[in-house]
Amino acid sequence: MRLADFEAMVVRMAGEVPREFLAGVAEIVVSPRTVPHPDRPGIYTLGECIPFPAPDGAAVEGVQSRVVLYHGSFAALARVTPGFDWREEAFETLTHELRHHLEWRARAPDLEELDWAVEQNYARQDGEAFDPLFFLAGAPVGDDAWRVEDDVFLDRIVRQVPATLSVHWVGRDYLITPPAGASLPAFLVLEGLADPPEGDVVLVLRRKPGVLALFRPVTTYHAAVHAVEPGGYLPGGSRTDGAD
Repeated sequence: MRLADFEAMVVRMAGEVPREFLAGVAEIVVSPRTVPHPDRPGIYTLGECIPFPAPDGAAVEGVQSRVVLYHGSFAALARVTPGFDWREEAFETLTHELRHHLEWRARAPDLEELDWAVEQNYARQDGEAFDPLFFLAGAPVGDDAWRVEDDVFLDRIVRQVPATLSVHWVGRDYLITPPAGASLPAFLVLEGLADPPEGDVVLVLRRKPGVLALFRPVTTYHAAVHAVEPGGYLPGGSRTDGAD
């Protein structure tokens, strides 16, 4: 999509946003810039909410922001993403940045915590060190289930890694056999689900957190395991990806 067409689309989208959500937004603009992630190839910053400096003690009504969408980043992502939907991605980015603005005005940190969780999930996917509780800053999607972007995390508190355990997913029950040598906390990426989401389904096995955990280094265990329905259960069907 050309820059001029993208700008026109964003202007139309901004006109569809209820006025109460735009209070304090000084402007919504499109920049031609491409803003790659400083550390992760293939990841781009699509938009930003840039707060204007405010005097100490300024009232909530005085907080103002500038929302910027980066056309170059959208174009770069479209080149490597089959079926890239410019309108859907632009609308999601615009509303995401407007939510940042509203939370700053309300002095609420929820979205900043979600952005932190997304960064931690990138680290998990890339085999880097990450905070094992990051997914709890995601969006709750059911009992003991959390979503961070396209990935869903199923939280399970255990005393030790069980030999087998069951998981319920989209109306079906599955049996899981953790790999030999798995340790807590364990992040087990479930393969073989009949109706998976766009991203991973990750079964998180962890101990109930205690005070001592604050003073001990944490090494996370990460593996892909095959989930099977009880009728076709075969122990040992797992594949280890790494343990850091």
